[in-house]
Amino acid sequence: MLELRNVDAVYNGVIQVLRGVSLEVRPAQIVALLGSNGAGKTTTLKAISSLLGVEQGRVEQGEIRYQGEAITNAEPARIIRAGIVQVLEGRKVLKQLNVEQNLLVGAHLRGDKAQIADDLAEIYAGFPSLQLMRQRAAGYLSGGEMQMLLVGRALMARPKLLLLDEPAMGLAPLIVRNLFDFLRGLRDRKGLSIFVVEQNVRAALQIADYGYVMENGRIVVHAAKAELERNEDVREFYLGLSLTQERRSFRDVKHYKRRKRWLG
Repeated sequence: MLELRNVDAVYNGVIQVLRGVSLEVRPAQIVALLGSNGAGKTTTLKAISSLLGVEQGRVEQGEIRYQGEAITNAEPARIIRAGIVQVLEGRKVLKQLNVEQNLLVGAHLRGDKAQIADDLAEIYAGFPSLQLMRQRAAGYLSGGEMQMLLVGRALMARPKLLLLDEPAMGLAPLIVRNLFDFLRGLRDRKGLSIFVVEQNVRAALQIADYGYVMENGRIVVHAAKAELERNEDVREFYLGLSLTQERRSFRDVKHYKRRKRWLG
């Protein structure tokens, strides 16, 4: 469904952030892009959704293909119409509008009113708290409720590929689990493909079928979920676990010295 081939992304014509990034998302698959802050994960999402131009960025080398067609540096409106919808980091709800109005904004390119009503009902079934607060101004929601609203708004656009940027950031584990369970259900029932960027590796691996680890703008490891969970480097550097499955102290993890094979 989605393929990046040796993508280099540059800001202001001089600052290179992505270096030869190659990855893919298959139909009805949940793929996680993992890594620490500043690794280039959000830039990868913006390269896919063609939002780099907002920050004077551009894909300079390589190619991005979606359902067999090149979409590298395409117009953002074309990306949305093709079925790729991104949930941005930062909980950017429309604060003055109520919950239901926010959700309906997601369907503004659609004209199928009956289906819009059905989709709205499905969002409320998945996130009951949103239905209870459907007339409340979005600016008064909690962080978890805002994140559910943003995901719901994106789903109202009926995406084929949903891009999520740090959906678990700052949320309680129970809220994260409920959110991810809902998304996994959509994948299972409707074949929705999901590409999620996360620093919370543990949470991301609970939902992902496949994962990529990014450092300094490069993919350094990629494998199926089970293999990543067994990977010694992923366990030590991102899960804080030693080979004996005992938690490492923060000092041990903070001051680790990476093995050469990790950066190879």
